[in-house]
Amino acid sequence: MKSVVSERKYELSLKARVPQLAGKGITQEAPAEHKLAADYYDTKDFQLARAGIALRRSSGTGWCLRLPFSAGTGQELRFPLGEDAKVPAPVATLVRAFTLDRKLRPVAQVRTDRFTHRLTDASGRTLATLADDHVTAEVLGGQELRLDRWRELDVELAPESAPELLARLDRSLRKRGAESAWWPSKLQRLLGDGTADARGSREALPAYLREHFERLRRADLGFRVGADDSVHQLRVAARKLRSALQTFKPLVGKKKAVAVAEELKWLGGELAPARDAEVSQARLESCLDDVPSELVFGPLRQYLTRDYARTSQTELARAAEALSSTRYVTLLRSIATLLDQTPPVRKKRLRKPMRKTARKLYRATAATEGLSGAELEKALHNVRKKAKRARYAADAVRPVFGKKLRAWRKNVKAVQQTLGKHQDSVVDREALRHFAIDGFSENQNTFTFGLLYGRDEAAASGLRDRFADEWRTLRKGKRPAWLKV
Repeated sequence: MKSVVSERKYELSLKARVPQLAGKGITQEAPAEHKLAADYYDTKDFQLARAGIALRRSSGTGWCLRLPFSAGTGQELRFPLGEDAKVPAPVATLVRAFTLDRKLRPVAQVRTDRFTHRLTDASGRTLATLADDHVTAEVLGGQELRLDRWRELDVELAPESAPELLARLDRSLRKRGAESAWWPSKLQRLLGDGTADARGSREALPAYLREHFERLRRADLGFRVGADDSVHQLRVAARKLRSALQTFKPLVGKKKAVAVAEELKWLGGELAPARDAEVSQARLESCLDDVPSELVFGPLRQYLTRDYARTSQTELARAAEALSSTRYVTLLRSIATLLDQTPPVRKKRLRKPMRKTARKLYRATAATEGLSGAELEKALHNVRKKAKRARYAADAVRPVFGKKLRAWRKNVKAVQQTLGKHQDSVVDREALRHFAIDGFSENQNTFTFGLLYGRDEAAASGLRDRFADEWRTLRKGKRPAWLKV
């Protein structure tokens, strides 16, 4: 069984006095000393440390997995010690996107002389714990011998404490000489630059691909620990990777890029229903909020909640099954290999894929002429997808072309967002039709569903008019000469 801890880490000089945080309802107790020893686990090439993740085993506290969320701030998941020193299966599963099923082994030993100060309120209830750690560490497992000593502070909130307390304690510690920890874990502090990413060029395209692969892996971790919005973040990262590979496949390696893009499409398809259910429920409940109470008949909100809860549970299980599959790990390995092999790309070579992507957007828009009804809705959805790919392509090359693409990208984004809302109305109307049919079969009054359907239909008409205006702006707007199509 895991427990979750919120904490913040700081650095402090070996000679400095421990900060005093008493005052304004907080009492800082005298320190209690503890002698701690922990073994840190990682892959042979330190994939966890590269990602700012630390896994340690201590006879006193069991297994601890530290996950970084932002500079100096992290979350710790703690697990029972177990019968042996083998990494527990639930822990290994959480970091699977980073280890890619490679073996986790002891890589360093850290000995800590810890002085803990309880921070309590007037009633003696623990609000947080300040740990003053004096650390000695060494690398294990045949690595180059490295010994080090340093000092750090950890502030750990009690489970029932308000998150705002962490920010308050942070201000107090900074006033007293503490600084945000440069390293996310003791292991990374010990290894130093040994965990730096040394995989070649930092040019636009390779950097963009690495960034979104990292986001995909972090969203995977978020999904496994139950973080909010993790399905959405997974889906977005997969979509951006796939889009970039499709756009720039001649520069990455066409055959490999196409193969990875197809697998990313599979992953997106496994994640989409869970995310779509979340979004659709939120939109429809918001629409209900805008309906006057005298026009709401029956327990519609409860009906939506019941239906979406059933759908959400099914689709989240589907997403979890996909992320547990061998196919998914194979995909992650393929992406990692592709990134290792992606060469530096000269500026001029980025222009042709950009022009091709823009041309597809313009052709898709031209194809909407003369259409109506369901055919027009389908064609506009295609324009939206082409606009999204063009926007992502502009994001990928932004460090290279900078201001020259800014206005064009802004106009493309406006088109994409308007058509995104239009597609939402299409999806909502289909859902409302489904709810009306089911509600009627259960002898419910479905008038309100029909009312919402009519509102969505009218909104879609307005969005099509807005798209027409935004498209004219895009056509006439500023862009580099080489992007003329």
